[in-house]
This record gives sequence, structure tokens and C-alpha cells, in this order.
Amino acid sequence: MSQTSGSGINQSVLDLVGQRPIGRIPVQEVRPAVDGGDRPTKSVVNELFPITATVFREGHDKVSATVVLTDPDGAEHHLRMHLLNPGLDHWGTTVFADREGVWSYRVEGWSDPYATWHHDAPIKIEAGVDVELMLEEGARVIERARDEVERSPEDAQLLTEAVAALRDTERPVGERLAAGTDLRDMLTHAPLRDLVSPSREHTWWVERQLALHGAWYEIFPRSEGATQDPETGLWTSGTFATAAQRLPAVADMGFDVVYLTPVHPIGRTNRKGRNNTLDAQEHDPGSPYAIGAAEGGHDALHPDLGDFDDFDAFVARAQELGLEVALDLALQAAPDHPWATEHPEFFTTRADGSIAYAENPPKKYQDIYPVNFDNAPETIYAEVRRVVQVWIDHGVTLFRVDNPHTKPVEFWQWLIADVALDHPEVIWLAEAFTKPAMMHTLAKVGFQQSYTYYAWRNEAAELREYVTELSGKAATYMRPSFWPTTHDILTPYMQYGGLTAFQVRAALAATLVPTYGIYAGYEHCESVARPGAEEHIDNEKYEFKNRRWDLDTPDGGRDEAHGRPNLAPFLKRLNEIRREHPALHWIRNITFHNAEDENFLVFSKRGGGAHDGSESDEIIVVANLDPHAVRATTVHLNMPAIGLGWQDRFVAHELLTGAQWHWGGANFVQLGPGSLPVHIIAVRKF
Repeated sequence: MSQTSGSGINQSVLDLVGQRPIGRIPVQEVRPAVDGGDRPTKSVVNELFPITATVFREGHDKVSATVVLTDPDGAEHHLRMHLLNPGLDHWGTTVFADREGVWSYRVEGWSDPYATWHHDAPIKIEAGVDVELMLEEGARVIERARDEVERSPEDAQLLTEAVAALRDTERPVGERLAAGTDLRDMLTHAPLRDLVSPSREHTWWVERQLALHGAWYEIFPRSEGATQDPETGLWTSGTFATAAQRLPAVADMGFDVVYLTPVHPIGRTNRKGRNNTLDAQEHDPGSPYAIGAAEGGHDALHPDLGDFDDFDAFVARAQELGLEVALDLALQAAPDHPWATEHPEFFTTRADGSIAYAENPPKKYQDIYPVNFDNAPETIYAEVRRVVQVWIDHGVTLFRVDNPHTKPVEFWQWLIADVALDHPEVIWLAEAFTKPAMMHTLAKVGFQQSYTYYAWRNEAAELREYVTELSGKAATYMRPSFWPTTHDILTPYMQYGGLTAFQVRAALAATLVPTYGIYAGYEHCESVARPGAEEHIDNEKYEFKNRRWDLDTPDGGRDEAHGRPNLAPFLKRLNEIRREHPALHWIRNITFHNAEDENFLVFSKRGGGAHDGSESDEIIVVANLDPHAVRATTVHLNMPAIGLGWQDRFVAHELLTGAQWHWGGANFVQLGPGSLPVHIIAVRKF
């Protein structure tokens, strides 16, 4: 039994001055704590999860700290914390959760009477001060430890014998003292705790591993299998059946998720033409983000793609191949959407009586109406929840949410929580290229993953700074997803960097963070931009695209007839490396190292990050970020960060090529166009 702290302070007095009680043994700065504990922290099953706190007391008596985990069934699990920095009273331990669900944790500070005696008694007895008194006080503390803490009969007997020895004046003093001090291991493992003072409870969401670690592959279903008549130039749309034929290749490359852009009917009013023009031609398919037509809205399928039987067959085929299906959730409506007539209150009516279309000045989206969540929130919330359930019932387990930052945060908080009550397996990815406060808050209220600014972080210093931010405090609630390109984003680095840029950016996305994504066509290094824009020319959002996957050679050779590379084998190898090396499955374990050339980025990841009994895993990544030149440099490694001494040597096993070298603290590296711009190295100790 533990003695719980009670200060006797009248709480009403503290309420008057706006204070929470500090506790008899102060417990402060519990970390992680999102928004002071108002929002949940996150991890996945078996992910190592460090918890720290500052715990102290007045005077010189010893204190200690315990983390108390409460599992989804309400059972409590006590884990002793360790003093990390005595001068700062900083305590910590690393925990893990063995199953999904809503957990919580608190830190309990407590006075440790046995540790206090264990420290003081040898000092006083050696000095001949209060010898018998100290031995008797030890006997009384150990009696309490025997009687007040649940123990096995064998341990209880050992404590009884120690008490007798401490009081046996016929024995030498040193032997009597040793009888008490030799119990340290037992009484550390199952301690006597006085003045137990708990922190507040912190909610801890534990989710499945795909919420943290996975590889996504994006397709426009209508393009997969689309064909163009060579005489008329007219296109025939791909279907779910033809898109399913692409799935074996996606699975073979090692991706975990196939993400579909919207599959709903597309409006005709103000339909956009090729390259986002306003003069759509008769046969232009329009943007799939202009959702809604006479055939239906967000709960319907575009008739060119097939019906729900076809969609179900697509999902089933994906699952057979080990893929999960993510669907774009774009909460906006074309002027032809049924909502426009059935629920005009869902939108904003302007002074002239027209419904306002979407704008992001200077951009205008005349083909869609944004939803106004303040006009009829209860109705809108219920309708969106109904739509989401339609797709969950048809096997969708992940949602990539288009522009969530243009909808109220409280809506997402409610929707994600409501879905989680019945479907905790559902994962939400926020496509929120916006200000940091919004990005972070969306993560705090429930989005498991978030797009990031990775596409625009191209220099070594920028990447170090950004990933340090993402792997620090933010990692307790926000999981970044790195995409080198998307259907909306083609940065100048990718436009002009050639094959080398595509290799290095995919490799960094796949190793810097646990989740990354590739947009179809990346294999062919599609890099031509629409003039004046950081997006692809002939953007797939506005037209069909037949990439002729059948022309790609299995070994990744260049398709000379069409002048394009094939990075599929490279992506496959990246995903194999990710699966084989648990150090790449999490983000908090990253360490940056130094290179003499500022164009090089060097980092390592150590340890599995999961409580799975696997051997220690150390990965080093060295990348030349200049896609235009072969560069050489000396890399200086922080050897303790990879589990070695400063003078140690190791075998550097290059995982992309299979080459091996002997490395140490300083190593010559040459990388760039013509070979590979990046090394991914497994550390093999002698």
C-alpha cells in the first residue's frame, strides 16, 4: 500500500487565485504534454515512447518517480522512472503500448524512505553517529516495506530476516547494516512509497502501425487504362477494372497504400479544360475535385469508372496484394452537385444572390463551391459523416483530406473522433500546405498524418532544421508524410534536376521520416512544368494520361523509344530497405552528422523504435543534394550516436548497391549524377 499525499490546503483558496495544487511532492513539466495535456499524445503499437518529468522535494530526503499507464480496459501498469539529470531533478523512462486504443499516463512523485535510509545510514554509522538509532530506523522502514507492499512469501521472509539482523546486537555492526542495505534491488523493484503525488492524467492514443510507417502511391483511376483513339483523338476513360491491373506493379514496388483521387461524378458547369483553362472542350473530363453532377455527389461513383461492384472488386484486389485503399475526401461541390439544390444552405450566398465559388487569390476555382460550415452545422456534420461511412463500408481504410485547413478545426475534431468510435482503424492524412499553427492543430485534434513543406526544403541546412522540428516536440502528435511531388506540386528543384533529383528526393523522403508518398509518373521523372506555375504541364487533374506502363523494362532500363527512365526498381529497393530496417520505422531516433561540403546531408537512425526483441539497427544516409554535379566530401560521424566508440571501425554495407567498405569517424564520399546521389548504409560491427 502506498501513502497518498494530502496537503490539507483548502482548494477553494487556490481556486480563487486560479491555481492547481502542486502536490506534496511536486511533479512538473511532464513530457510529452500536448497543449499542456488538453490534447492527446500519439504513438503506435510497440513504438518506444519516452516520458519525462521534473520531480523534487524540499530538504535532503530521497524522492523517486513512477509512470502509471492505464490501458484501454482500465488496468494500471506501474513503471519506475530513472534519474536522468540529478542536478535538474529530471526523471524519465521509455514505455510502449502493446495494443491499440485510448490509453493514459500520469507521473507519480513520491518520497522514498528506504532510499533515504540507505543513503544516510552508512555515512552516519561509519562516522559512529547514532549507530543503534540508524539501525533501528532501518528495521522499521523495512518492516513497513514488508507489510505495506504486496510481496511474494519468499521476499517477505527475506525482509523479516533482515529486520531481525538489524536488531541483533550480538552481530557485528557492519553485518547488521549490510543486512539492510543488501535489499536495494528488491526495494527498488517494489518500493515503499510515501507522500505519493500524481500529475494530471494525459490521454495517449495508440494506433496501428500504418498510422506512423507506410509508403503511399497515388493514382488517378481514370488514367489507369485510359486510351486515345489515334484518328479522332478522343479518349476512353480507364475504369476500376483497368486500374486494378496496375495494382500488382504498385504492390511489387513495395507500397502499402494505393491512394485514389476523387472517384465521384464531375460537374459540367464551369468545367475546367486542359491546364486549368476556363474554356473546356466538349470531351474534356474536368477536374475530379469538382465533385457532383446529375449522377450524384460524394456518395456516388463516376459512371465511366464503374459501379460499386466494380469498386468493391478493386478494393478486394488491392487487399489480396497487401495494399490498403485511401480515398480523397474533398468537401466541396460543383454547381451541379445535388447539395446545390437540396441543401443551398451548405454554401455562401453573395449579395447578388449567386453562390460564391472557391477562391485563393489570385487563384479562382469557378468549378467548385466551398462548403460554409457555419450556415447549417448540424446538417452538414451529419451529411459528411454519412458520406464517410459509405466509403468505410466499401473497404476504404484511409482518407487523404483535401485542403482541411479551409474547414473548421472543430469539425475535424468531431468527425475523426466520431469515426474512431466505431472504426479506430481509419487513418486520416491532412493535405494542409498552410501556416504551421493550422497544420499542427489539425494534427492535435486527430489527423494521424500530415503533408509537409518537404517539397520546398532542398538545402541541407533547411532539411536539418525542419526534420529536427518534426522529430522533436511535434513528434508526439504530428506524423509527417514526405512527398517529393504531387499532382499539384512540381518544384523548380524537380523541374531542372533531372533523374538525379528524382532519385535523391525519393531516397530522402523514404528515410528521413517513416511515411512518404509517390505520385504516379514519378517513375518516369515527369518534370515539365506549366509555364509560370510549379505544377505539371498537361496536368492530370484536367485530362487523361496514358503513361504506357507496358513499355517499361523490368530491370528499370531506359525506354529509349520514348526517352524516359524507369525508377520503379529504385523505388522497390527503397521500400525493401524500409521494411527490412526497423530504424527507419520511426522519427524520434534521428541524428544529423557533419559533412565538409554544405551540399551534403548526413544523418543516422538507430534502434528499432519498437519493443519487438529485434537486434539493434543502425542506418546512415549520405546524400549529395546538388543534382547537377558530382561532389566529394569528408563525412564526420558522431560515433556514439551509432552505438560505437570514437575510435571504432565498422563495416559500411551500402544497401542500394550491395557494396561494403570499412568506415570510421571520418570517411571520404563521392556522389552525384552518373552513379547514385545517395548512400543508404547499414552499420555492421566487427
